[in-house]
Amino acid sequence: HVQLVESGGGLVQPGGSLRLSCTVSGITFSNHDMSWIRQVPGKEVEWVAGITSLPSLFRTTSYAESVKGRFTISRDNAKETLYLQMNSLKPEDKAVYYCAAGGDFGYWGQGTQVTVS
Repeated sequence: HVQLVESGGGLVQPGGSLRLSCTVSGITFSNHDMSWIRQVPGKEVEWVAGITSLPSLFRTTSYAESVKGRFTISRDNAKETLYLQMNSLKPEDKAVYYCAAGGDFGYWGQGTQVTVS
C-alpha cells in the first residue's frame, strides 16, 4: 500500500517561510524521482519542483520559474522523506501542495494547504 503524506502547510504572512515534508511508504523511495506540485482551486495543476533519484553526488533539482530562487527541494532517503523549503512566500503561492513519486507522477499524496496572507 503506497502512501505519501504531506505536512507542514499553514498560514504565513507574505515574505515568510514554510517547510513542507512528505513521508513516503510502500515504495522504494530512493529509486523514485520526486516532485512537488500545487493546485489552486479552479486552476490547472502546476509543477513546482523536482529532484532525481540519483546518488547525491549526481542528484539534480529543477524548479518552475515562478519559484526559482525562493524554493528548495531536497530529500532524505534514509528517512524516506521529501522536503520543500519555501522562502519569501507570496500571496500567489497560496495553493494545495502535493508530493508525487515517479517521473510520471504515478503516486500522489493528499496534499497540504499553504495560505499566504
